[in-house]
Amino acid sequence: MSIPFPPMKSPLVAILRGVKPDEADAIVSALIEAGMTAIEIPLNSPEPFRSIEIAVKRAPADVLIGAGTVLTADDVDRLHGVGGRLMVSPNVDVDVLARANERAMVTMPGVFSPTEALLAAKAGASSLKFFPASVLGAAGITAIRAVLPPKLMIAAVGGVSDANFGGYVKAGIRAFGLGSSLYKPGMTAADITVRAKATIAAYDRAVQDTGE
Repeated sequence: MSIPFPPMKSPLVAILRGVKPDEADAIVSALIEAGMTAIEIPLNSPEPFRSIEIAVKRAPADVLIGAGTVLTADDVDRLHGVGGRLMVSPNVDVDVLARANERAMVTMPGVFSPTEALLAAKAGASSLKFFPASVLGAAGITAIRAVLPPKLMIAAVGGVSDANFGGYVKAGIRAFGLGSSLYKPGMTAADITVRAKATIAAYDRAVQDTGE
């Protein structure tokens, strides 16, 4: 049984690729204070599970903390062990999705084609990460979305930022994963606060411009 993606005013996932454990607390705190409600720490970051555990301890219950670049069922178990509730992967692996569902995690596998998207949906994914969104574009994602379950959360990731939310939002895409436009290794908590606030404001404007 899949876990639905929780409702969020701004369904934006902050991707902290490269964050280190000794800076995780300050950076996660800055993101949460700015209004971010979902944070992903990719497993190809330095000591990622330590950083995830720190983030989980810092975050309130309504903030979703988890891992990206999850490739194995063992990774899922380790993520569960440190309290992570969000599992993001670059691919569709039905065994990994099954383990994450057993662990009651919100899942977001990466897809690019209708075949991958339908497989992920059948495997019980909470949401789909269309990546790289910059290649598919809003039109490409919308075309594939037509054959997917209507209530399935669709996220655009890769080449998406506060500079180009508009086209995706107009196409009905509401969730986004944000990496280098929001965080790069070496940035301070103050830097991230500025970027996060600007990103959320741009998202809100894009949604308001649709008249919804």
